Amino acid sequence: MANTSTESMPVTTDNAAAGPQDMFNRELETYRRIVGANLMFHQDVYRLLRELLVEQAPASFRFLDVACGDASASAAMLKTMEIGSYVGIDLSEASLQLAARELEGLPCSVELRCCDFVQAMAIWSEPVDVIWIGMSLHHLPTAAKARLMRNAHRALGGMGLFAIWEPALFEGEDRAAWLARFSKLRDEWSAISDEEFASMERHMLLADFPETVDTWLGMGRDAGFSHAEEIFMMPNRMGRVFRYWD
Repeated sequence: MANTSTESMPVTTDNAAAGPQDMFNRELETYRRIVGANLMFHQDVYRLLRELLVEQAPASFRFLDVACGDASASAAMLKTMEIGSYVGIDLSEASLQLAARELEGLPCSVELRCCDFVQAMAIWSEPVDVIWIGMSLHHLPTAAKARLMRNAHRALGGMGLFAIWEPALFEGEDRAAWLARFSKLRDEWSAISDEEFASMERHMLLADFPETVDTWLGMGRDAGFSHAEEIFMMPNRMGRVFRYWD
């Protein structure tokens, strides 16, 4: 059993810039309430991810949590698994301070790094078996998404599992129509205030760039993965989970 005090989980810091993570710095409690009310179906997604790891990850797997946020959902899932090591990277130092507490019970070494995940993945050279990105890759332009997928494939060395949970357009749908679909969910998001919902809409207008399912799958294949498939669609149909492997 690893030492699970917060001192054993230092948060290393790179140059953190303003950007999409601002929402999680300024309104972290709102986001945690969204997760707690399962408005984005975190419970469903992370239950599926656990099943995927049981099926596909090797014993004592090395888990890289990209844009991990407060890591609450990952921590709850991984505490019951035979994990070998955990590394979480995120741009928000406030989120990582929360993650350090959430991950205290993890039965393995834990490291948290405050840095830009695009830059981190571009130079990643440490052994890893599983790379997970939950609701973060969509902040990048299409070309940058594809480049990060190539970096993930390289980091896995052709032997591991890459899984993402991201917003997805319907075939033929544009970004404006996808944003309009979210606005219609207001009644289902009664756990947060009108002001908080409006803040979510502003965040999405500024920073969310979904792709079609075919594009998400095609970028994975183009990155070098032999297999790419959709494995889950959120009940409100706003996003999907995809897995890629060789």
